[in-house]
Amino acid sequence: MTITDPASTGVPAPVPVVSVKPLSLPAPGRGQDLRLRVSAPVTGGDLPIVLLAHGFGSSLEGYGPLADYWAAHGFVVVQPTHLDSRTVGLPQDDPRTPGVWRSRVEDMKRVLDRLDVLEAAVPGLGGRLDRSRVAAAGHSFGGQTAGNLLGLRVVDPVTGKREDLSDPRVRAGVLLATAGRGGDDLTPFAAEHFPFMNPDFTHLTTPALVVVGDRDDSPLSVRGPEWMADPYHLSPGAESLLTLFGAEHSLGGIAGYEARETTDEHPGRVALVQQVTLAYLRHALGIDGSGWTAARRALGERAHPLGRLECR
Repeated sequence: MTITDPASTGVPAPVPVVSVKPLSLPAPGRGQDLRLRVSAPVTGGDLPIVLLAHGFGSSLEGYGPLADYWAAHGFVVVQPTHLDSRTVGLPQDDPRTPGVWRSRVEDMKRVLDRLDVLEAAVPGLGGRLDRSRVAAAGHSFGGQTAGNLLGLRVVDPVTGKREDLSDPRVRAGVLLATAGRGGDDLTPFAAEHFPFMNPDFTHLTTPALVVVGDRDDSPLSVRGPEWMADPYHLSPGAESLLTLFGAEHSLGGIAGYEARETTDEHPGRVALVQQVTLAYLRHALGIDGSGWTAARRALGERAHPLGRLECR
């Protein structure tokens, strides 16, 4: 269901996309090189960049519904494969496992440090990046990863320190189905197996859009679907909240085309997430705000069957 008219909001018409995988960046101390996918429109210049962090267990192969859509509408999308990916097969007793949450953030920063390498590796991309316009997005565990770049802080379960891992190169974020507070809000299983799920949102000051499903009843929390809205309510920078009606953790199917983890397949919800996130990214990065204005009108000022948009 279309919420904006591209012709009247400045959103570019979709163009063909070139996608290159796997690319590799040297990563001393990581145990193995960082594998990535880069997707970009075949035309256009001054292209903004989105770093897309996958959910737990996924890889550079996931999130086609988002990566393809954003790239077709003018963004360069970079998708690292983090160490928790099923394609990596990191054993639970591997000494890197407790620090996977941190290595994910380091992966994203490594991408920013080596954009020149990635740009040169994609045919026709040279000289077309706008390094001043960078956003971070992530789903589920990837939402925490993106949040770290925006200012979210985690108490490292190994060192006990709460470090600032934010990056000033990242100007905006999109947090999709991202975990809320830790402590007593976690189930005993989550507290035991995911001790890094203790986010402090008070320093997340970079502008962000939070996307949740009102039926995303996570087995990791005792609070129910409202837990996923914590990043909006507890972060000074999270300025907008999109709530999808009837959506579960995959938000209608953003994790991949025909992905087995999609429990609530709904093309309309996926289309809504695509359109609203694109409009937000273009607004937050200072490209064009008319699409975001249209989205706020369609989802905030009047009833919409698929969702509600709150802004402050």
